[in-house]
Amino acid sequence: QVQLVESGGGLAQAGGSLRLSCAVSGRTLSSYAMGWFRQAPGKEREFVAGIAWSTGSAHYADSVKGRFTISRDNAKNTVTLQMNSLKRDETAVYYCAARDLRVYGSTLQTPALYKYWGQGTQVTVSS
Repeated sequence: QVQLVESGGGLAQAGGSLRLSCAVSGRTLSSYAMGWFRQAPGKEREFVAGIAWSTGSAHYADSVKGRFTISRDNAKNTVTLQMNSLKRDETAVYYCAARDLRVYGSTLQTPALYKYWGQGTQVTVSS
């Protein structure tokens, strides 16, 4: 079992920044990938960024490339999403998720492949 707890959401102005953290516990993560997803009201959950725990290799949705950075801290067992130049339409609940890369391969973008999810943290971007 893996437990995920997000923190760091809140209110930001358009063009501003927020930093989300995900505390991970329950098992070793060397074969895991971590992902950040978001879901706005009335919309499907969408991939934001993902990172392979062992290598640190990161992948981003096109819409956030150059503005968001995902990273992991092995010592603290945390995954962080630094969000800069936020846009109003990025208002959503942001979720941290984990999946074992030994199952279903290395795809990071598909929510259905992630077994473990946090409770989500609200991000609101105002004008």
